[in-house]
Amino acid sequence: MNTLDRAPIGRGIARTGLILSVLFGLIAVGAGYWQVVRASELSRAADNPLVIAAARDVVRGTIVDRSGAILASNRYDANGEPYRVYADRSLAPLIGYASPVYGTAGLERADNAELTGLGSNNSLEDLLYKLAPQRRQGADLTLSLSLKLQEAAVKALGAYRGAVVMLDPRTGRVLAMASTPVFDASAIANPITAQAAFARTSAAAGQPFLNRATMGRYVPGSVFKIVTSIAALGSGAINASTSYPQQPAAEQTGLLVSGFRIHDGHHDFTGSQVLDYDQAIEVSCNIYFALTGLRTGGAALADWADRLGFGAPIPFDLPTATSQVTNGGGSFGGGFSDDVELANAAYGQAETLVTPLQMALVAASVANGGVLMKPELVTGISGPAGNQTIGPAALGTVMTPAVAGTIGNAMELAVESDWGRIFTTGAAIPGILTAGKTGTAEIGGSAEPNSWFIGYAPADNPEVAIAVIVEQGGHGSAQAAPIAGSLMSLWLKTLNP
Repeated sequence: MNTLDRAPIGRGIARTGLILSVLFGLIAVGAGYWQVVRASELSRAADNPLVIAAARDVVRGTIVDRSGAILASNRYDANGEPYRVYADRSLAPLIGYASPVYGTAGLERADNAELTGLGSNNSLEDLLYKLAPQRRQGADLTLSLSLKLQEAAVKALGAYRGAVVMLDPRTGRVLAMASTPVFDASAIANPITAQAAFARTSAAAGQPFLNRATMGRYVPGSVFKIVTSIAALGSGAINASTSYPQQPAAEQTGLLVSGFRIHDGHHDFTGSQVLDYDQAIEVSCNIYFALTGLRTGGAALADWADRLGFGAPIPFDLPTATSQVTNGGGSFGGGFSDDVELANAAYGQAETLVTPLQMALVAASVANGGVLMKPELVTGISGPAGNQTIGPAALGTVMTPAVAGTIGNAMELAVESDWGRIFTTGAAIPGILTAGKTGTAEIGGSAEPNSWFIGYAPADNPEVAIAVIVEQGGHGSAQAAPIAGSLMSLWLKTLNP
């Protein structure tokens, strides 16, 4: 072979060396990116094996309520290893658990990085600790909720499955977030009892591990009329004096929409009276809101609902299920399949599904003059790296103060007027003006409907907004309204004087 046809060996070695250098350089850049630039994010990843390993040798930070009452703390086993204990079972679906056997759930999972001290802003320190961990103290969390109010909410729900969300509409801070049934999180956190407790809870009726306040999705019934009100009044489709001449007769014969007849229990005391907006809220007239939904249109209803947080997870300390006005896919407008679905959705049936947190935010946006505040549970983080206070933040302006005032006036009448209190028995707080709306959500078959209430107080200077759902609790006035009234009264008169 001609020597001129052979490539010089030195040139080949040089080329190979260059390729290897580039590859090692890319690896170094990638490692630096993930271990330094993205280190904080990785430190917060609950499924990161290094985080899991490091967390086993950490004294988790304590969790306290707004008054400093300890909600979650640590004990030590015979080997000197820390394990978690919780103040009350009412907290379990919310705070969850931190277990050496089953990992983390709830807030313990969502804020695992802070509680284990792996979420500092010092990326190099975090990296070195994860690679060569020493026993480390996590940061403490301060929550906005009141333990006493939380306990009262779970007690009020009793043996029913359901949820309560209470928050300050001015700040979005959560005052109580209850879900029933509850479970024994301390038993799951204790290595000795973990397996038996976890198996018992997993097999229990009612899905105790499910946080119904944030992850439960329910047909809303008439509480959704407040969402329809926001869309209709906000878009200018109706005003406070709007009425429908066909409404009185349709209450008795049904409202015919494209061959489908929508029924509503006739209110004998209204007779043949044509209702305006305030009166329609007072007596919770399905016919009025079916007609209002059709006049507003599917696109506008969906758009205004999205402003309230529908259609996407709510930004919150914990994961949230997505509320919807429709399953989508239809071409009628806003994803509705036709005018029949839209008319039914407008008073809270059809394919409309909501979380209790979402409906508490609906009430809060009205109470706060149209401004929707970001819901907050963790208000402070305190640890070796320093102290951090998490202040209120607005998600946006949903409606004008005038629209909020119109809806708020109607919600006040729904609780305080002679007509309204027929449907909201127990919601009124003696000596304090209260605003609200009940809901009776049909769930099909022979099952009792779900009982709903949303509202706020004082109506003239709101300090608390609430949503209550009682599964198969009957009419809104049967269970949800009295629970809401008692809890708002407890907060305003006793726990936060």
